[in-house]
Amino acid sequence: MNRLKGSVTLQGFLVCIGLIVLGIFLRYGLTHLHDSNRTVTVRGLCEREVRANKVTWPIVSKEVGSYLPSIFANIENTNRVILDFLKQNGIEDSEISINPPAVIDLQADRYSYNQNPYRYNVTNVVVVTSSKVDKINELIKKQAELLKQGIAIVAGDYQYQTIYEYTDLNAIKPEMIAEATQNAREAADKFAEDSGSKVGRIQTASQGQFSIEDRDQYTPYIKKIRVVSSIIYYLE
Repeated sequence: MNRLKGSVTLQGFLVCIGLIVLGIFLRYGLTHLHDSNRTVTVRGLCEREVRANKVTWPIVSKEVGSYLPSIFANIENTNRVILDFLKQNGIEDSEISINPPAVIDLQADRYSYNQNPYRYNVTNVVVVTSSKVDKINELIKKQAELLKQGIAIVAGDYQYQTIYEYTDLNAIKPEMIAEATQNAREAADKFAEDSGSKVGRIQTASQGQFSIEDRDQYTPYIKKIRVVSSIIYYLE
């Protein structure tokens, strides 16, 4: 009888221990589940200013007249003067291209009320594409020298803007991404500190698009490169 009573007591004790252990695991599981749902989304910004390493410079001139052979003779002379100017200033043949002249017949439209005494308006474009950005900037300032030789260069035409580019983005991408990620982590650490938590592992991360823009309208040859990384961290 005493043996049976002792066995029942032992079984009851083991059941109690089991319930206590089960309660501990349930509490841990619920707490862990709760913590796994605690996250913070942060963004890390990285910006750089770089100088353009490629420039496309269209040199535009116009000829008007009523006799096409004479107009094209003038264009050939204009191109000869422009090419001499460029080559004397260190620009190579491989960096120069001449577009076909664009001819507008001012009398072709029978509904036109144009009173211009000339029939044709011809646009001539010599294009310089070069990595010598500083050299081209100097020549743009010196192009008034062409006026002394009777070459009227057209400025301000929105169709023929000087274009500056930066083509070495892949060389600086890894460093910029690393900096953006580091900035995001610092923001997450600050948030966790303020909320009495600590930053855990990354849940998801996405890299934003790289953007390249002019720093301002006055220095289009200086580019601002920008990227934003968005990262979601677990909080513990």
